[in-house]
Amino acid sequence: MGTQVDHFTIPSVLKACGQSSVEMLGREIHGFALKGGLDCDAFVCNALIKMYGECGRLELARLVFDVMCERDVVSWSTMINGYVRNRGFGEALEIIREMHFLQVKPSEVAMISMIGLFADIADVKMAKAMHCYVVRNSANEKLVVPVTTALVDMYVKCGNLGYARRLFDGLAEKSVVSWTAMIAGCIRCNEVEEGVKLFKRMLEERKFPNEITVLSLIIESGNVGALELGKWLHAYVLRNGFVMSLALATALVDMYGKCGEAEYARAVFDSIEEKDVMIWSAMISAYSRANQTNQASELFARMKDSGVRPNQVTMVSLISLCGEVGALDLGKWVHSYINQQRIDVDVILRTALVDMYAKCGEIDVALRLFSEAINRDSQMWNVMITGLAMHGCGKQALELFEEMQRQGVKPNDITFIGLLHACSHAGLVADGKKIFKKMVHDFSLAPKVEHYGCMVDLLGRAGKLDEAHKLIKSMPLEPNTIVWGSLLAACKTHKSPNLAEVAARQLLKLEPQNCGYNVLMSNIYAASNKWVDVAGVRKAMKDQGTKKEPGLSSIEVNGAVHDFMMGDKTHPQTRKIYEMLAEMNKKLKEARYTPNTSVVLQNIDEEEKESALNYHSEKLAMAFGLISTAACTPIRIVKNLRVCDDCHTATKLLSKIYSRVMIVRDRNRFHHFIDGSCSCGDYW
Repeated sequence: MGTQVDHFTIPSVLKACGQSSVEMLGREIHGFALKGGLDCDAFVCNALIKMYGECGRLELARLVFDVMCERDVVSWSTMINGYVRNRGFGEALEIIREMHFLQVKPSEVAMISMIGLFADIADVKMAKAMHCYVVRNSANEKLVVPVTTALVDMYVKCGNLGYARRLFDGLAEKSVVSWTAMIAGCIRCNEVEEGVKLFKRMLEERKFPNEITVLSLIIESGNVGALELGKWLHAYVLRNGFVMSLALATALVDMYGKCGEAEYARAVFDSIEEKDVMIWSAMISAYSRANQTNQASELFARMKDSGVRPNQVTMVSLISLCGEVGALDLGKWVHSYINQQRIDVDVILRTALVDMYAKCGEIDVALRLFSEAINRDSQMWNVMITGLAMHGCGKQALELFEEMQRQGVKPNDITFIGLLHACSHAGLVADGKKIFKKMVHDFSLAPKVEHYGCMVDLLGRAGKLDEAHKLIKSMPLEPNTIVWGSLLAACKTHKSPNLAEVAARQLLKLEPQNCGYNVLMSNIYAASNKWVDVAGVRKAMKDQGTKKEPGLSSIEVNGAVHDFMMGDKTHPQTRKIYEMLAEMNKKLKEARYTPNTSVVLQNIDEEEKESALNYHSEKLAMAFGLISTAACTPIRIVKNLRVCDDCHTATKLLSKIYSRVMIVRDRNRFHHFIDGSCSCGDYW
């Protein structure tokens, strides 16, 4: 290198390599240190461990650590910090155990790293053990403020706000960081009002928040959906002369997006001149959460034109949105873009792709992507099992679960929710019961209320209403709306008004403002021609000011998503759509189709009922698909409610009349209509 270097120069260069994640240069410096005989210098070795940890090469960091001639406290804390930084929690715990065994007394920095590890693990028992360890090994009789602050943060992340508050209140001198940890903890634990009180107390005590404080609180507000607090913090930033940095703006965009306020997010986004990939991704994610496909795709195009290269976070947001709204064409284009730009497809992005194709009706493509994956975590397995469940492929879902076990991947509670759904949609009652028992006895997982909801749904769909009701009464948990809602829906399907009244009463006790249960009860009465009871329920709804959730059907054509409601006449091509509807009805009559007017739950004559059926949202979307897409191409529709019996029968016939595959995703599952039949086998 021409210039004399020593054990002071090399760590400075290694620090720069780590901060910039320039691993190759770091390795060259490592080689130079070996040649120069500096490999036994603790200062150099510690810098190497830190550099490799920051570059994500923990195996190399550990190699340096293991061969060190002599380790100091910094060596241990740096190795622990490297594992924590890269979420290698198990390895970090091993290092702590070894450190304790060798009676190495941790430094303050090491203790803070250890506490951070237990905060991420979020196990309150282990957290308490760590607290004891810190107290025993502290150099001072009273813990210093940074260590206590780390403990406050640890207890908050373990969900124990009481312990955190006691530690915080015991601090004689509270730093801005301490206040930040405690206030953020209150927000995280949904004690928003208490968080606001503490923030005001902080100001009264002349401790003024910095950008990191405000940033932390805005992020937590977004995570819990505390919109009003988020707005208040935004106003505080503007009133108190904070510079609107990219980090702050990105946090605000993200917060507004998570709170469902895409317009506010866009206002902040537009106010920033120089935008990086993070703020573009946050804005696209905000549109994704709001299911605003067209706006998200337009913004993505602008992002590319501005020269900002999207990252994996951007692509996951876009792909997830395509899955939610069923925008297969856009999803395929985004997938193609990922391949063209050689964006690294990690486990998270591949899982999003598998999920998108499953939700867009391409279950075979989802299975292929899943099979091609080299690394599969439990979430990817869960997504694939859930995808098969949505398509009614119960047996395949069960076979995949067997493969999951053979691969040594441990199932979790979400896995079993997917499996029970799969059994429910395929009518596999005996298999569902076995899975429920297996979860408890073989995997020691205590059933949650969601699992009981799935079991009630499984039994209810199969017409075993009394058994479903008996299961609810025997539950060790308090039944929630999911459980009673499943029973009520089954009562509607199998026409059991008496048991339906029992379920409806329980639901209205739990959620008196939710009109859905009233609507379902009204529908059950209407199906039995109990119009006086219908009038009573609807009057109660009117008195409470509740309204029925309207049916909404979406269809993607040429990359744009078009939404339709019942009787919709707002579309630019309304005239052509209604002309196609008339043609569809004519062809259905020629095929001797008789409308199922029992699904029109109003006290009107048969002719009016038939007219109402013609304008259901999915039929409007289907008519638009028929006039807007090439012959023989599939038509894909997403509906926010369950497909009614009449539309289901009509769509089967229309798939044969027009020689089209029609794929409908309703609230519960997929229906693949091909040549006059449906993949659900009329069991949904």
